[in-house]
Amino acid sequence: MNPQQDILLEVSGLKVAYGGIQAVKGVHFEVRQGELVSLIGANGAGKTTTLKAVTGLQPVADGDVKYLGQSIKGQGPWDLVKQGLVMVPEGRGTFTRMTITENLQMGAYLRSDKAGIEADIERIFGIFPRLKERRAQLAGTMSGGEQQMLAMGRALMAKPKVLLLDEPSMGLSPIMVDKIFEVVNDIHKQGVTVLLVEQNASRALQLANRGYVMESGLVTMTGEGQSLLNDPKVRAAYLGE
Repeated sequence: MNPQQDILLEVSGLKVAYGGIQAVKGVHFEVRQGELVSLIGANGAGKTTTLKAVTGLQPVADGDVKYLGQSIKGQGPWDLVKQGLVMVPEGRGTFTRMTITENLQMGAYLRSDKAGIEADIERIFGIFPRLKERRAQLAGTMSGGEQQMLAMGRALMAKPKVLLLDEPSMGLSPIMVDKIFEVVNDIHKQGVTVLLVEQNASRALQLANRGYVMESGLVTMTGEGQSLLNDPKVRAAYLGE
């Protein structure tokens, strides 16, 4: 089989500017069917801006983004969700005045299969039992970790082909960080292709099939997750060694 055939997401020469600053300066990376790919780097490296450009939330100044072999540059986030490209944003973005169940239903707003939606809500409750216990609770009254679970569950309701996660562990307690990474790993094992943007380089690379290191708007290193984890440069820059 042609190895190019299983590339779901391909970013080439991506440049993004805002406020007169070129935040992303010509980034190349790809995500293949069934992979978990981690994009790591320090705060301000351009990781979140890259994800926003990929998902239509930030205009692309130059370069291209291909999904399923077709350019998606200029398409809106709602169009991309329909096609299975779904992001969990940094900061979670839950609907704070809606209940947990209502938030999950919003994740399925493009679907019309009522029975399938109900079954998937129960599946999400199986992944996140804490959400099931509190299904009638308003999202805004939940802890940060619980809101992160809800944001991930809501994204899964859209049945993503590629799930993009932006800093899922940010601001969470160590116990909740463990839980979130455990769930990311489980989601990937269930067959969802994942692009994980994460400052916690060690945890992100432990999970990753492959990783990319971003610095100052450029990809400076790439390799298998384990080889990057063992690389002296990566360890010195991101793992404090």
